Amino acid sequence: MIIAIASGKGGTGKTTIAVNLAIALEGVQYLDCDVEEPNGHLFLNPRLTDIISVGIPVPRVDDSKCTYCGKCAEVCEFNAIVVIKEKVLIFPELCHGCGACSYICPEDAIEEVEREVGVVKKGEADGIEVIYGLLNVGEPMAPPLIKKVKQFADHQKIAILDSSPGTSCPVVVAVRDSDFCLLVTEPTPFGLHDLTLAVEVMRKLKIPLGVVINRSDVGDKKVWGYCKKENIPILMEIPHDRKIAESYSKGIPLLKDIPEYRNAFKKLYQDIKQEIKK
Repeated sequence: MIIAIASGKGGTGKTTIAVNLAIALEGVQYLDCDVEEPNGHLFLNPRLTDIISVGIPVPRVDDSKCTYCGKCAEVCEFNAIVVIKEKVLIFPELCHGCGACSYICPEDAIEEVEREVGVVKKGEADGIEVIYGLLNVGEPMAPPLIKKVKQFADHQKIAILDSSPGTSCPVVVAVRDSDFCLLVTEPTPFGLHDLTLAVEVMRKLKIPLGVVINRSDVGDKKVWGYCKKENIPILMEIPHDRKIAESYSKGIPLLKDIPEYRNAFKKLYQDIKQEIKK
């Protein structure tokens, strides 16, 4: 089972839910797909066992074969290759690694070489298998690295997948093919606005979903009204608690500092299973 944790809005407590759900269940996988700024490992402190380089294929032109016909530039949807007179310019950061340029080249003058975009780190923390991606600074495309992280998902285990905030391509790539998506929100106008966007994405992807309301005793009640109107189950509510904030600031998981929450997270998992069966 793959349970994706998403949020729409950043800062709602998505990683807090993902990390503590993994701790409560034990013997699971924690996959951090927020590759631009992964932080789940800061709470789990895994012992790293492997670091894997991840790259995408980019074109390299053999000038001795190239006739500068420009067909490679014509086929490139991302303007990653340009032909100017007798010069071929390649912009690796724009390349999506589709291979169309090398396929269409009539002179077989283009080969593909690997360009590293980031790394996947694997480790173990108290029986939890921790896998997270780390995108290289300046890299514009996260999806190739997210896909690599997801390849390590063990379908014989429960996998908790922590996605990035928002509703753009990295989130879609991360949550796609999940068995359930848990959307973490807060009862504020911004929280509600971004929750509605995230719900639309999950429904387009046909992924069952539920909501966790963090800092539930602040703001207004419009999130509850929206969830009731849209028939979205609210599976957990966490109050605004100074002790929780202090634990987070110290990098201590909630369940290790306030163990009485363990049963609540176990119930959350049982409720998720019930929602999947519906």
